[in-house]
Amino acid sequence: MNPGLEALQPYPFQRLGQLFKSISAANLPEIALTIGEPQHAPPSLVMEALTHALAGVSHYPSTSGSPALRASIAGWLERRFKLPQVDAVAQVLPVNGTREALFAIAQALVTPGAPGRVMSPNPFYQIYEGAALLAGTNPTFVPANSHSHFKPDFSQVTADDWRCLELLYICNPGNPSGAVMAETELQVLIALAQEHDFVIVSDECYSEIYPDENSPPAGLLAAAANMGLSDFTRCLCFHSLSKRSNLPGLRSGFVAGDADLIKKFTQYRTYHGCAMPPHHQLASTVAWGDETHVVANRAAYRAKFEAVVPILATQLNVATPDAGFYLWPETPVDDLEFACELLRRCNVAVLPGQFLGRSVKGENPGANRIRMALVADQATCVEAAQRMVRALEQGW
Repeated sequence: MNPGLEALQPYPFQRLGQLFKSISAANLPEIALTIGEPQHAPPSLVMEALTHALAGVSHYPSTSGSPALRASIAGWLERRFKLPQVDAVAQVLPVNGTREALFAIAQALVTPGAPGRVMSPNPFYQIYEGAALLAGTNPTFVPANSHSHFKPDFSQVTADDWRCLELLYICNPGNPSGAVMAETELQVLIALAQEHDFVIVSDECYSEIYPDENSPPAGLLAAAANMGLSDFTRCLCFHSLSKRSNLPGLRSGFVAGDADLIKKFTQYRTYHGCAMPPHHQLASTVAWGDETHVVANRAAYRAKFEAVVPILATQLNVATPDAGFYLWPETPVDDLEFACELLRRCNVAVLPGQFLGRSVKGENPGANRIRMALVADQATCVEAAQRMVRALEQGW
C-alpha cells in the first residue's frame, strides 16, 4: 500500500459528521452553511447545450479536449486577464473539475521520497495536503492568519525551504478567508520560482466571485505576462465552472500555463484515464463563452453579503471577504464548541476552522474561527444569520 494513505487525515466533513453525531439539534429546519456547493440555478444556455450534446457519449473523448473547448477557454483567459495570447493547443488542458487535477498535478510533478517538496497555505483546501502525502512527500505549511491579512506569510519561509521546493500551492482568492493576493505579491513568488526551480500551482476557483465589478482578483498568468514571462514558465493556474457558473456536478475545469508542464501533465492524464466526457465538453464550451450569467451570479452573492454581514456583525467579529462566498468570523469560544452549540441552539451547521488547518509549532491558524458558505438563497442565509444572532444574544 502507498504509505501516504496512513498519513491522510479524515476529510473535514467526515470530522464534522463525527463531531455532530451525538448532538440533538434544535427543533428548526436545518440550515447547512458547511459545504461550498453553489445552490444558485445553473445557466439555462449551458443546460440546453448539455441536453443537445448527449449524442456525443457514443465516442471516446480526447484527453486534451476538443479544439472548440480549448479555444473557448483560451479566449476567456485572454478576455478575463487581459492576456496578449494563450495557445489553446499547447497551454490549455481541460480537466474534470479542479479537485482531481489539483491532486493529480502533484503526482505528475513531485519527486517522491524526499521531504519538503510541496508547500501550501495553512488553513487550506485539504486536497493539497493529500496530494503531497500520496506523492511521497510531507507538505510544508505557511500560516495565513489575521497578522498577514489571511494571506500566506511567505516571510516565514526559509532559504532552505525554497531550495527544496518543487511545487507551491496557492489559493487566490483564498479558501477559507477569501483574501486576495495582489499581482505584485504573485510576482514575488514567480521570481522565487524562477530562482529556485519550483512550479506554482494557483487554485483560482473563486476568482469570479468578487464585490467590485471594476476590481477583479489578479491571476497568476497575468502576473507572469506582465513581468515578461509570456510563456508562463513554471506557472499553472486552475479554474472551474463549479463556482463561476453554478455547475459543481458538471465536474468541469481547466489547467493553463507553462506549455512544457501541460505537455507532461497531458501524458500523465492519458494513462490516468480522466478525459472529460464529450457532452460535458460541449456544455463547457458554451459556459466559458458567456459572461452574462457570471455577472448575475456575482450580483446575487453581493446582495447576500450586504444582507448577512451587518446582522452577524452585531455579535461577531466578521467582515465581507475580498472575494469568494465564504465568511470567516472569529468565535467567542473554541470553534468546535461553538459549532456544536449553534447546532443545539438554532440548527445552523457551520464548519469549525481548525478542521481546515494544521497545528504547526502549537498553533492552528484556523482555530477559533468558523467557515460559513453563503451558497443558499438570500432568504435562507439571512435566516441563518438571524438565528445565530439570537443564539449569541443568549450569552455563551
